[in-house]
Amino acid sequence: MASLAHQARPTRSVAFLARRAAMALTAVAVLGAAPLMGAPAAYADTPAPKKLPDGLYGTKDPQYDGVWRQSLALLAQHTVQVRPAASAVDWLAGQQCADGSFAAFRADPGKPCDAKTMRDTNQTGAAVQALAAVGGHGEAVKKAVTWLKSVQNDDGGWSSIPGSPSDANSTAVVIGALAATSEKPGAVTATAASEKGAEDGKDGESGKSRKSGEDGQSGRSPYDALLSFQLGCDAEDGERGAFAFQPQKDALAPNADATAAAATGALGKGFVVAPGGTGADRPVKPLSCEDGKGGATGPAQAADAGAAYLVAQLDKNGQHLPSAMPGAEKQPDVGNTADAVVALAAGSHGAAAQKPLKWLEKNSADWAKQNGPAAYAQLVLVAHATDTDPRSFGGTDLVAALNATGPKPAGSAEPSASPEKDSKGGEGGIGVWWVIGVGLAIGAGIGFLLSGRKKKNGL
Repeated sequence: MASLAHQARPTRSVAFLARRAAMALTAVAVLGAAPLMGAPAAYADTPAPKKLPDGLYGTKDPQYDGVWRQSLALLAQHTVQVRPAASAVDWLAGQQCADGSFAAFRADPGKPCDAKTMRDTNQTGAAVQALAAVGGHGEAVKKAVTWLKSVQNDDGGWSSIPGSPSDANSTAVVIGALAATSEKPGAVTATAASEKGAEDGKDGESGKSRKSGEDGQSGRSPYDALLSFQLGCDAEDGERGAFAFQPQKDALAPNADATAAAATGALGKGFVVAPGGTGADRPVKPLSCEDGKGGATGPAQAADAGAAYLVAQLDKNGQHLPSAMPGAEKQPDVGNTADAVVALAAGSHGAAAQKPLKWLEKNSADWAKQNGPAAYAQLVLVAHATDTDPRSFGGTDLVAALNATGPKPAGSAEPSASPEKDSKGGEGGIGVWWVIGVGLAIGAGIGFLLSGRKKKNGL
């Protein structure tokens, strides 16, 4: 087996898993929990399937990213007017829990979700965007949005796992879900989880204290949360405008992946960014700082500053962003670079997006082939945001390649000749066992943390 350093970079879903694993293991170490040698209870009831479900995109184990990759695939097909197979949409809709949430994968959708089900705001936010786009699932989308609102943190943001501190990436995903359903993200503020929580000052689900205003709300929106993650004028010159994934010991560390997500989310946009067309060429604007004072005064200015940081990093690294994965040698991060291009397009920074776009067209083919449906979908969304032809992206027909990873589409405005499905799978770019190891680490850490909660998610 090739070393991790020489394998393809993971799609963003795996990057989320890696962060969650690191957070969980850190918490376990602090709390003195003994390491778990077997599969944690949170995952024991969701074994890896022996046979992949009909309608699912990709051929690798979906245990940790099934809903995520399915959602991205459906969204990407929708942007290029490909009508997905009914089985693909039904599979995604069937993964929803009765309370509206989604986990990464449920092997037996007929079994009700319970307290052990690892509900996830990233998976739920992605599913909302996909189901809202394809249509016909209004009630499911409404229930999912209601659940997302119910697990909003007091700072206005979200964590991937409810009850954990907010992070920039998860908050941006939920903003995209709210925007996709015609909600106004700035008007969605943290509320008490239940009437009981409002009465006794406790969160009715987690038992943790909540700070509420006179109207039962903290008054903080998702945009407030994002701005709290941004490095301001008191940071080093080269770090100003960047976003951190989340504070660590009350300090903010610049993170390009979080910056790309937050710069898009701060503009109220999700995974699908409409092309700006002619005239969409605003110059990036760094934070205006004088004597270390100043900073972003609102979401739009914060997004501009984040875009300026991304452009500086892209220029510094040959128009791509380097990997920040622990233990890996420095190398291009194709997925993060794709996110950066979408963020620049979202801010109407057309000229700034062109150089990294050209780099992607030249260097993303092998990465996409190894990482499968989520990677192909991500590149289709890049092409859509930049008004680039996805059927001729650096010599690759991304639409045909994406279609080939799942069930045959029901129809297409511009049908592509679909190549044979890759017998080696797809989304296993970094090795399925590494992904499983990350998932077990997540389950071990977060499963331990959640076991002490006074109240858990209901059915």
